[in-house]
Amino acid sequence: MEVTISRQLANKWVKTNALRSNSYIARHIPPSRLLNAANLRRMIAVHGMVVIKPVRGGGGIGVMKIEKLGSSYRLTNKSNKRTFSSFERLMKAVNSARLKRTYLIQKGIRLATIGGRPIDYRVKYVKENGIWTYRSMVGRLARRGLFVTNLCRGGTQMTAAQGIRRSLSAKLVGKKKREMRNLTKASTALLESRYPGIGQLGYDYAIDRKGHIWMLEVNTRPQ
Repeated sequence: MEVTISRQLANKWVKTNALRSNSYIARHIPPSRLLNAANLRRMIAVHGMVVIKPVRGGGGIGVMKIEKLGSSYRLTNKSNKRTFSSFERLMKAVNSARLKRTYLIQKGIRLATIGGRPIDYRVKYVKENGIWTYRSMVGRLARRGLFVTNLCRGGTQMTAAQGIRRSLSAKLVGKKKREMRNLTKASTALLESRYPGIGQLGYDYAIDRKGHIWMLEVNTRPQ
């Protein structure tokens, strides 16, 4: 079995913009902006909750969540929660934590949960002997107290069917798995046309509490 040597695309912002060019895929990508003070202020005002993450990197490292609470702001970094009385103080803390790295802002998705713990999904899609093949589709349940689901952060792995059944409904298992496969296939075709040489992709999907699927990220070095 020959697995294609895969081209790497580390920049999340580049991949996000490529995928947003397709109207079908764009409906499943959370609104996103590059992080600066003006964009962050506006995104929080519009969405109430946002996630910020390094443009380059993985494993949930450096990912933070920001929520608007009345006139205050709550910043969650790992399991550490801090509240700020002004946007300026929040921005100072964000800048301190991101260590001059370029970040993007993403609308926060209120994920479906199991026992109060958020769950998302990883679909691994690999090119073998010139043919794209689904290698795995798994659910990743966040460790209690964390909002990131990464297994290296203590998340628990289960089958996608188990995750969908326990967080939403058994009736939705087939439909949601099919939707994730269709999005994976369409997105891969688009990315491969833009960036020839891609050979393995890991798609991170979230399903919100209303059952809508969101594509959180695409990795060219899936773990």
